[in-house]
Amino acid sequence: MSEAEKRKRIINSSEGNGEVRNRQNGQSSCGVQRLTRLALMTALAMILSYVESLIPFYAGFPGIKLGLANLVIVLLLYTGTIGEALVVSCMRILLTGFLFGNLYSMLFSLSGGLISLLVMWLIRKIPGFGVMGVSIAGGVAHNMAQLAVAVLVVETYQLVVYFPVLLAAGTLTGAGIGILAAVLLERAKLLRRS
Repeated sequence: MSEAEKRKRIINSSEGNGEVRNRQNGQSSCGVQRLTRLALMTALAMILSYVESLIPFYAGFPGIKLGLANLVIVLLLYTGTIGEALVVSCMRILLTGFLFGNLYSMLFSLSGGLISLLVMWLIRKIPGFGVMGVSIAGGVAHNMAQLAVAVLVVETYQLVVYFPVLLAAGTLTGAGIGILAAVLLERAKLLRRS
């Protein structure tokens, strides 16, 4: 191989390495952006959980909440991936549990949050279900999962009498969160267009 061919080969290989480095940096910056987005969504979900705890909402039955943090999860199901929604949901539940709750609150929240996320993800794939329908399904699934865990923890099936109340509460709060999520998603589309 002549000296000119060697130089040409070195130049070409170094350009190739530069392209690889640029591609790797681009992927790295996408990773940082994704991590930052997930951290912000987790923080937003935690803030909404905290705000919800400040709202004097008592429906006469234990365990009924507005589910404001679920708004972030619904939005992620429509703007991100199931993996991102799962990470944000788990991080919010664990961090909020460690900061403001206890082991039982984390157990109830994790069961409700994970089952709710799974149901919403599956329902979203069915044609004809909009954001509100997905959110209602999530609210009902969340309450049913927490009821099932309560029955197992307390070891009594008498708690099933709460079923109709939790079903109605999940439907109402899910509808409210669904309406809010639909409005936010529509506004986000308008912002992207302009």
